[in-house]
Amino acid sequence: MSNVMCYFEGKYVPLAEAKISIMTHAFNYGTACFEGIRGYWNEEKQELYLFRLREHYERLANSVRILGFKLPGTVDELCEITTELVRRAGFKENIYIRPTAYIASEVIGVRLHDLKYEFCITCQPFGAYVSTDGLKVGVSSWKRIDDNMIPARSKIAGAYVNSAFAKTEALLNGFDEAIMLTSDGHVSEGSAENFFMYVGGKLVTPPVSENILVGITRNTIITLAREGLGIETVDRVIDRTELYIADEILLCGTGAQVAPVISVDRRPVGDGAIGPFAQRLQKLYDDVVRGKNPVYLSWCTPVYQTSDAIAQV
Repeated sequence: MSNVMCYFEGKYVPLAEAKISIMTHAFNYGTACFEGIRGYWNEEKQELYLFRLREHYERLANSVRILGFKLPGTVDELCEITTELVRRAGFKENIYIRPTAYIASEVIGVRLHDLKYEFCITCQPFGAYVSTDGLKVGVSSWKRIDDNMIPARSKIAGAYVNSAFAKTEALLNGFDEAIMLTSDGHVSEGSAENFFMYVGGKLVTPPVSENILVGITRNTIITLAREGLGIETVDRVIDRTELYIADEILLCGTGAQVAPVISVDRRPVGDGAIGPFAQRLQKLYDDVVRGKNPVYLSWCTPVYQTSDAIAQV
């Protein structure tokens, strides 16, 4: 990745030149917010589509607002900076983009005010974060952070230690991923994914009050299920034992995409295979993110602006 560019402190620079001090506040205290944005390569159109770019920057703006500072530009400006960065990189494959707003002051002291803030964007080729061919998950002994501890609706870098504990526990116990519960024992989300179960012909997902990240992919799935598959979604509290009797379960996120779960705590979900609803949803989602579904093309930002792409925007 020696020739990869990034956006750092207001400039496009080679990734190798983008450096921070080990005294940086964000490095020492986790005082940063980030986003994860996927870009999908469409071979037929020879176009790279950034999926729901604007919505990611709107969420990042809210994340930093919770920490008490602002992004260095409008959402529209940051979308253009990001698109230009990817264009300069010249990727013709699936990628992952990470914008990060962080406290850059080189000081000792835990606080959020009267400090210097900086911003950077990196991008790189990226494949699957977790398998989309059937996950085996376990309920974690680590509880999900509470809104009055570290707000889960803000993608705060330091908060992901909570997820790291759950993920490592799951992997060491022979699972692919974790399901995290709230302090009240209700289902919250995966280590870095939102949660859905399909039961009785409806999708069910925890409400935002259950300390979930208010996921963009979560919103995408709710919309596609309703408009594309005729399936309504119910937001409600979910008990742990409901996991054992669900017809289908899936995790989702920018990284995870649509990842069906085939067992929970070594109990099969349904018949232990990817269910028909998840299969239909995966196909629809895959077409949408690659700009193949004209109904949702507004969610896809073309990087190279091929004539075909321009004609459909």
